[in-house]
Amino acid sequence: MIYVPLLDICDQILKYQLNRDMSFSGLAENITNPALLFFLLGIIAVQLKSDLKIPDSSSKFISIYLLFSIGFKGGQELSHSVITSELVWSIVIGFLLATAVPVLAFYILKKKFNIPNAGAIAAAYGSVSAVTFVTAISFLEFQQVPFGGHMIAVMAVMEAPAIVVGVLLINLYNKSQKNKSSFKKVIYHSVTNGSVILIMGSLIIGFLASDKQAEGIAPFTTDIFKGFLAVFLLDMGITSGQQLSVMTKRGVYPFLFSTLMPFFNGLVALFLSMQITESPGNQLLFAILGASASYIAVPAAMKNAVPEANPSLYLPMALGITFPINVIIGIPFYYQLIQNFN
Repeated sequence: MIYVPLLDICDQILKYQLNRDMSFSGLAENITNPALLFFLLGIIAVQLKSDLKIPDSSSKFISIYLLFSIGFKGGQELSHSVITSELVWSIVIGFLLATAVPVLAFYILKKKFNIPNAGAIAAAYGSVSAVTFVTAISFLEFQQVPFGGHMIAVMAVMEAPAIVVGVLLINLYNKSQKNKSSFKKVIYHSVTNGSVILIMGSLIIGFLASDKQAEGIAPFTTDIFKGFLAVFLLDMGITSGQQLSVMTKRGVYPFLFSTLMPFFNGLVALFLSMQITESPGNQLLFAILGASASYIAVPAAMKNAVPEANPSLYLPMALGITFPINVIIGIPFYYQLIQNFN
């Protein structure tokens, strides 16, 4: 177990800012990743008003494939892992982050937004983005940095609690809401969300499969992974570029929140991860899980649980601003901090 005082984190941030050569080289190295370049290409295509588009059916298939692949590979890694205090504490800290972050975000947001929108945005920033997580994994593989398979389970655990907390806060504070969602209904919808079912199911299947069985589908789960990720990030770049144009009409506050809150959450998650693991890969994944915001599971849940919440507000914040910042700046930023500590 490592103890890293909070003041040391501030000191390392200052060193990060002063050490420009290392910072720029880390950022440049990340930008040369083809998957990220395709993401940037998507944003540029929108700005140029190009008709470039990935068919919806193809995008859905690729997203299903990515969740299946990372879940299966995570299960395989987990099957070779021994139950340790790090594994247990990783799950516990992930769950605590997923419940504490939406509470903090809600009390910040309700000063500027109505209760349904504050709760929905808080749930989005308390939950996680599987695509951001996949991109971080791709970055680690590009850097040849190992990470634990149990981090897939941590991601899965962090997806649903924030949705439940967000809806409960809305029900608690929104006195004018006539049809309050029952706790049982919210729980059921959260855990049966398609992405949660797929990632957890793939994790279990990967855990149960033998090495020989896993090797038989390795060309599908491993060899083509980066190619599919590049195409998917191209699609996400197009979508992010479109959402970003929507956000410019919403004023400065949503932009500031969706820019600053992820870095605060990411640094807290990084600090906590340093108490339980020495693995740079696991620390980076913890940081990006804390920093990411959900734009798939939360909108699906809020559409049914809190229909009065405005998706044209919380979706562009998570997808149009937070996602690009995490991918372009956040991942190399946290990795550079971790390198400075180690």
